Amino acid sequence: MLSNGRRPPGVPPSALADTLLERLTAAYGAAADPERAQAMAAYMKDVAPFLGIPTPQRREPSRTVTKDTPEPSEADCAALALRCWLLPEREYQYFAVDYLRRHVGRCSSGLLPVVRHLIVTVPWWDTVDLLAAHTVGPLVAADPGLTAVTDEWIEDENLWLARTALLHQLRHKSATDAGRLFGYCRRRAGDPDFFIRKAIGWALREYAKTDPDAVRAFVEAERGSLAPLSAREALKNL
Repeated sequence: MLSNGRRPPGVPPSALADTLLERLTAAYGAAADPERAQAMAAYMKDVAPFLGIPTPQRREPSRTVTKDTPEPSEADCAALALRCWLLPEREYQYFAVDYLRRHVGRCSSGLLPVVRHLIVTVPWWDTVDLLAAHTVGPLVAADPGLTAVTDEWIEDENLWLARTALLHQLRHKSATDAGRLFGYCRRRAGDPDFFIRKAIGWALREYAKTDPDAVRAFVEAERGSLAPLSAREALKNL
């Protein structure tokens, strides 16, 4: 598997994924609400169709799906996520994101090409941000060599890969690579895209909880290049 995360992944065989998908489609199908689905799809700019199951209502059927199942391997995680991404309704992808978040500690850097595929396929902030903070972030923390990949992503024309690079350290707190964070923000400071500008501000605001002086100094030094939105978001809680 390529270390740069660019190879389109295949779906590995997985008996556990077979079981989970069978349970999942049955449980979510029974809980679907077509009328609510229309409103949910509209809220998400029609990026994907919905079943109409809000997050609080997904929790119980999700627990029944995973009840009494074994701990997954990396191949199981990859198979489940890729197969959920082949299903049209967004809630299946939410289930996959939650599953990866729960079991990312059982996975290695070899999962990153799969996660890249999830990020760029049917992309929107609702899945990308969680994958960035709760899957890419832990993978990079466990294998610092993966920073070579995020260094590529921050330069990528795909805004969702760049946003992932900006946000992947959200939960790193004192373990944040501040030089890389500030370098990424500086690299994309002039980007016209709202989602990039917002991500810069969010990443800086989160790190300000750990080192407010460093964030203040960075924003002041880059005031001429940072978008007002980015600067405002970065300093919101200071």
